Amino acid sequence: MNLRELVSALNDFASPALAESWDNVGLLVEPSPPHTVNTLFLTNDLTEEVMEEAVQKKADLVLSYHPPIFTPLKRVTWKTWKERLVVRALENRIGIYSPHTAYDAVPHGVNNWLSKGLGACTSAPLHPSTAPSSPAEGTHRVEFCADAEHLDAVLSKIKDIPEISCLTTLPARVEGEEQTRVSLNCSQKALLEVVALLSQNSLLYHRTEILLLQKPLLPQTGMGRLCTLSEPVSLSAIIERIKGHLRLPHVRVALGAGRTLESPVKKAALCAGSGSSVLKGTEADLYLTGEMSHHDVLDAVANGISVILCEHSNTERGFLSELRDALAVHLQNKINIIVSEKDRDPLQVA
Repeated sequence: MNLRELVSALNDFASPALAESWDNVGLLVEPSPPHTVNTLFLTNDLTEEVMEEAVQKKADLVLSYHPPIFTPLKRVTWKTWKERLVVRALENRIGIYSPHTAYDAVPHGVNNWLSKGLGACTSAPLHPSTAPSSPAEGTHRVEFCADAEHLDAVLSKIKDIPEISCLTTLPARVEGEEQTRVSLNCSQKALLEVVALLSQNSLLYHRTEILLLQKPLLPQTGMGRLCTLSEPVSLSAIIERIKGHLRLPHVRVALGAGRTLESPVKKAALCAGSGSSVLKGTEADLYLTGEMSHHDVLDAVANGISVILCEHSNTERGFLSELRDALAVHLQNKINIIVSEKDRDPLQVA
């Protein structure tokens, strides 16, 4: 597949618009076009060892769940390991694509895979995503009617206000008089200026309607998951299920105040990777994530919530095998898709 065709298909699989605003997702490194992709190489973390594996396996595009370029690069030299990744990629005509939190949000993504470790359950996003393109622009819609005497002057001043969009006019009949109905979208900041302008004319102001534009929620899409188990299960049993699902010999556990290993778990809140900010304040019997700060663990425990920590990338990496199969179907088996054998969590128990 042509690289740009493939990137479009990957974006359809999980829209980059679903990623968190702080994230850096999408195509990060692009070899000079045209660039054909025969082999797509999947990894959780793109380290130098993994990059060498990608070179050896003749990958044309690396899909790295974590973006290897996150903070801006001021130069591309051989000095730092992330700069060297870019050099090696371009030398070997390998593109780099990262989905990161877009894969966290989608219903068929990382958090859905992680929830399977709990057993039979129903789940819902902790922080639902909104439709990224509906409405297209603005936080508010303002509508008002003006007669011919005031229309041109008002429109001229409105067009000078920044962050105004979707400005339309339509004929209208108000109390038997021919008028023009004006509709516009604007930002919160622009709204103040529009209202200040219209309030200068009491007739215009009294015929003004202001609507809050709320984007619709996307079903089963968003950050984190609150999972309700079909049947309550002891914490010790959940621990064994998670270890089996993630193929780990051990996990770290903090018991909630008043809880034991035999305490039942009915509701579990989870977030792949680093879950403190996503899980914080959620009422549940258990928090499941890769890592949390010491003080956030203390807060959870004080609130009677047990915590299971599995290390950051251990809650993500196992998804790659499921992703390989899903992408094979999505891409109609047009390219070879392989999962890194060198990718691993950097932390080990000594």
